[in-house]
Amino acid sequence: MPEPTGTQQPVLLRDHTTLRLGGPAATWVEATTEEALVRAVADADAAGRPVLVLAGGSNVVVADGGFDGVVVHVATSGVTPDIDDCDGAVCGGAVVRVAAGEPWDALVRRCVESGWIGVEALSGIPGSVGATPIQNVGAYGQEVAQTIASVRTWDRVERTQRTFALADCGFSYRHSRFKDEPGRYLVLEVTFQLRMGTRSAPVRYAELARALGVAVDERAPMASVREAVLGLRAAKGMVLDPADHDTWSAGSFFTNPVLTAAAAADLPPEAPRWDQPDGSVKTSAAWLIEHAGFAKGHGGGPATLSTKHTLALTNRGAATTADLVALAREIRDGVESAYGVRLVPEPVLVGVEL
Repeated sequence: MPEPTGTQQPVLLRDHTTLRLGGPAATWVEATTEEALVRAVADADAAGRPVLVLAGGSNVVVADGGFDGVVVHVATSGVTPDIDDCDGAVCGGAVVRVAAGEPWDALVRRCVESGWIGVEALSGIPGSVGATPIQNVGAYGQEVAQTIASVRTWDRVERTQRTFALADCGFSYRHSRFKDEPGRYLVLEVTFQLRMGTRSAPVRYAELARALGVAVDERAPMASVREAVLGLRAAKGMVLDPADHDTWSAGSFFTNPVLTAAAAADLPPEAPRWDQPDGSVKTSAAWLIEHAGFAKGHGGGPATLSTKHTLALTNRGAATTADLVALAREIRDGVESAYGVRLVPEPVLVGVEL
């Protein structure tokens, strides 16, 4: 079995996160094969050392003091499609197995170019494939739960591989069984079940439909959907650009609150509301932030709200994690004071608390 490569040289986690924040890793392990990935985590577990599994670094906030344990960088690769080709006017589907370390947006681009339908509205999201089922990543009316067939993992408690079918993943809004038991399951591979064709899945998100010039629930050329999503995300500072500090973020920092019907009724009449199948009501974190008095660019220090989108907390180039956390607390507490709703952070917090 290949050995992971380890080093005692000080690797700064700020160089491996999209926020560009985080202190040194006590030990850094680069795992380029699945075998090396499992061994790195299993060996650290056996030695009783804390483990931080890091891939794209797009959904994590790491303390200024760094991580006093083993940081395992997921650098595995491989996309294996099994195609049921079109037969006349009837098109089949694609079952695509993807290694956890594959960059997510590169996979989306390949899906669009190959005519594999179902993830085109998830274009431009940073991070790795292996991270997507943990958060049930979603945007613009799509989420990965709609196309995932199974997730293959290493169970760190039972010390064995386990594969979870879609029905066993416990997916809900920005949630999964993997998030319920943080750190237990190391994602090794995700299998997607995708339809084939040239037109997208039905466009469910009104903003995207307007950008495409179609009605909600209509389809559009997949390439056009990807282009439109990338444009919408870029306008909000949500497409990584080293020269644009608005993209030095962890994406949306707070999840949209899901409230009881009674709690939602206490919001101002103009607050957005989306009824959920279970009787709860989702509202907009961005709306709450803005109407609690936090405008785009709020902050005045080295950490501010994005100048393009109030859901992104950004590093303006010289911020520390402490600066960012102070801003997050200010916004969370301000929204709670104004509306009685306590915002929940979306990124994984490593060594820090809100």
